[in-house]
Amino acid sequence: MRLLIATLACALLAACGAPRVPVSPSPSVSPSASSPVSPSPSPPASPAPSVKLPDGFVALSDVDPSILEDVRYATPHNFVGRVVNGYERPRCLLTRTAAEALHRVQQSARARGYSLKVYDCYRPQRAVDDFVRWADNPDQTMKAEFYPQVDKSQLFADGYIGGPTAHSRGSTLDLTVVALPAAAQRAYRPGEPLVSCTEPAGQRFPDDTLDMGTGFDCFDPLAHTATGGLDERQRANRDLLTGLMAGGGFTNYPKEWWHYTLAHEPFPDTYFDFPVA
Repeated sequence: MRLLIATLACALLAACGAPRVPVSPSPSVSPSASSPVSPSPSPPASPAPSVKLPDGFVALSDVDPSILEDVRYATPHNFVGRVVNGYERPRCLLTRTAAEALHRVQQSARARGYSLKVYDCYRPQRAVDDFVRWADNPDQTMKAEFYPQVDKSQLFADGYIGGPTAHSRGSTLDLTVVALPAAAQRAYRPGEPLVSCTEPAGQRFPDDTLDMGTGFDCFDPLAHTATGGLDERQRANRDLLTGLMAGGGFTNYPKEWWHYTLAHEPFPDTYFDFPVA
């Protein structure tokens, strides 16, 4: 009788004489120290959710990922020496109209062996307000690099900083030209000795741009686009940038060789204040 019961039990369970299959531990239970099973790796962090932009705005990288980006106001390497209010990510945002026009400029640049590199694009109004507050305090941490010959109190009066700014309308940007393949560019080290933006290219901060005669955001007459204090190569490099941008419908601000605005911008009278995120 016992033999009959055992036989029936084996048949019902379909386990009689079969090898045991190990069961994987539950993901919520860690293996013991003596277990030969390695713990599973942690799942990758979820990417940051996309920030919804106002209608008519895009990330430049979504339109043309080949354009280099070095958004300085999202870093401490700028004339205030810290991340500027409103810059939550080093990202170039533009109106779609401006981004598509810049894409066409990039196509022309790449056909000649160059790439565009942007330093700043859309700038929220809160960043402009941050600049105004900075201008009213005594801090001059970055003077030796960015405004060595200009008194800080004159930066607004001389037109180097303005509020409101065309950047807040979304179709103005600061940029330069880089020869391809782009050279490596070291990171800025906060607290490193500063060198005037008007010094020769081999002495000032080592940007990978063509030599434009000054560094970016150099508040000095030498940064005026048509200044006479340039050598032949520097003048040719500025003319290259001006010609490329003009061909795409952009006009230059005469006091800054790097500053361009789309001639027929879609929001000529609107100043936005959403963050760069």
